[in-house]
Formats: sequence, C-alpha cells, structure tokens
Amino acid sequence: MTPARPTDVSTIDYHTAGEPFRIVVEPGVPIEGATVADRRAFAISDAAVDGLRRLLCFEPRGHADMYGGFLTPPDDDGAHLGVLFWHKDGFSTACGHGTIALGVWAVETGLVAVDPSGVTDVVIDVPSGRVTARVATDEAGAVTGVDFVNVPSRLVAERLRVQTRLGEVRADIAYGGANYAMLDVAQVGLSIEPAAVSELIALGREVKWLLNDSDAAQHPTDPRLSGIYGTILFERLGRDADGRLHQRNATVFADGELDRSPCGSGTAARIAALTAQGELAFGETLVHDSIVGSRFHARAIERLVVDGAEAVVPAVTGMAYRTGASTFTVDPRDPLVPGFVLR
Repeated sequence: MTPARPTDVSTIDYHTAGEPFRIVVEPGVPIEGATVADRRAFAISDAAVDGLRRLLCFEPRGHADMYGGFLTPPDDDGAHLGVLFWHKDGFSTACGHGTIALGVWAVETGLVAVDPSGVTDVVIDVPSGRVTARVATDEAGAVTGVDFVNVPSRLVAERLRVQTRLGEVRADIAYGGANYAMLDVAQVGLSIEPAAVSELIALGREVKWLLNDSDAAQHPTDPRLSGIYGTILFERLGRDADGRLHQRNATVFADGELDRSPCGSGTAARIAALTAQGELAFGETLVHDSIVGSRFHARAIERLVVDGAEAVVPAVTGMAYRTGASTFTVDPRDPLVPGFVLR
C-alpha cells in the first residue's frame, strides 16, 4: 500500500508593530457563508476550518500568541477581499494590526494597484463590518505607512466595579469592532513593562471573564459581537514634547494572549472612550505605545450616531513588514497534528 503523502499549506507572514500576522491566501478548505460574518460562524463550528486554524497557530508550527487570517471573498464588489481573523482560542471579529498587514500585502503584491496620488485604499470585509487600510506610498511606490480606518466605535460603559484578586478596580468598556474592558493599572500598582507580563496577563484574563457575560458587554443588535474580547491595561504618560496625549498599554485578548503591538482595534476603542470622556479632543492624536515599545498614532476622523448612541470613526496609523513565507507540511504519520499549546 502506498503511504499517504504529506499535505502542504502555504502562508505569508508579516508583523505589525511586533504582533504577528500569518496570511493564508488559499486556505484549501471550504468556508461557507454569504458574508464574512456568516463565514466566521461556519468556521467556528467546522472541524476542517478550525483544524487548519489550530494547525497554523499551535506548536510546533506556531505558538500561543500566534495570530493570522484566512482570506475569503468580500461580501460584495465594494471591497477587495474578506478575511477571517484567528488566534489560539478561535476566530475574532476585528483586528486592526491584521488589517494594516493586509493593506501592505495587497499593495506590495499588486492585488490592489498603487494610486498615483500616493494613498491607496484597500477595502476589506471583516466579521464586524467593512474597514479600510489606507496605504501611503512614496514616489517609487514603496509602502511607508497605513491608516486603519475602523468601523464606528463607541464608549459602552464607564466606571464598572470589578473585584479582582488585586482588589476592586473601576473599568470602562468600549467597542472598536469588538468589546474591550479598559482600566488604568495605577489602580493596582502595576506598570506596563515586560517584567510585569505574568501579572498583566493574569489581571487581563480575570477582568475579561468577570465582565464577559455582563449586561454592558452585550451588543445592542448583533449577539455575535457580544462579550469582552480583551482587556486593555493602560498607563497615562502625560503629554509628549508636541503636546499630544501619550499612553502605553498591554492588551490581553482571547484567553491570555498578549498583544505585542498597541492593538489596532483596541486603540480604536481607546479613541472612542477618550473622545467621549473629554480626555482627547475630536481629531486630536493619541500616541499609543505597546509593552515592547512599538507605537501607533490614532485619532477620530468622523462623528456619527449608531444604534442611537454617539460614535466615532477612528483611524489608527501604523506599519507592517513582511517577515517571511512558509510552506508547512502535514505528515499523515505525525501524532501531534494539529499541535498543542502550553497555556
């Protein structure tokens, strides 16, 4: 009997401000659904699609903090592509750093032709709606930066009492394509620094699960967007030399993943909260740093009302860089397929 042949899966890898994004252009498994949101629901329940996520995210081909996406058709001709974002615990509804990476990839590969103006819009359908990667290029056509223009974002709840193992804290919830709890770590005597990673992850997970089923975390119209996706643990750094509001954060999302970037959709949620609370003027720039020292700049570019609530459209500026291309092999004799994670 001829033994079964290994199966290959190809990916293109980028990082955005230090956070990985593994692009799978051709997943090779059927992903059914009329819209990207429908395809996410299918992927969650389908063994083949979810198995591919695990294969590319879990060790030994990935790690517990891996992140990536399967490309899909868009919802209609108004967008260039669709994407299903994934991480070690499943499929997310929003991802700003992934949108930035996809914008760079789409221009660098020629999927979307460079606009002679120097600004090329790459329109992408994601589970939470339609977003744009506004890609800036120089005279030679090289990408120099990306504005992630997100779905309308809003402050949801303020000063919620949360009893943690470190004591009671006050947390806000804001939506930026997903719901984020957010709290100033000065309340518990922590700082956003690599030496505090274990404590920050533990606190972020705890706050997420304490608020996940709360009334404040329920989306008003689409239950698929309910729950707390992540916890943004931040510290205020005052104003920089140019007078811009400056903060540093560690975003703990899914079940204990720590974002290496300042978190794209999380930064959008911070813009919504800070604008609504009057700490940031409309159109003013937030300088937003990550735990590893990488940086996004963000601002609100439009006001609107969504589901009866005031909202803003945030634009988050960053850059992504290609780190490699891989062909992963699945050997049918391998007993560790799809893989494992240790947390």
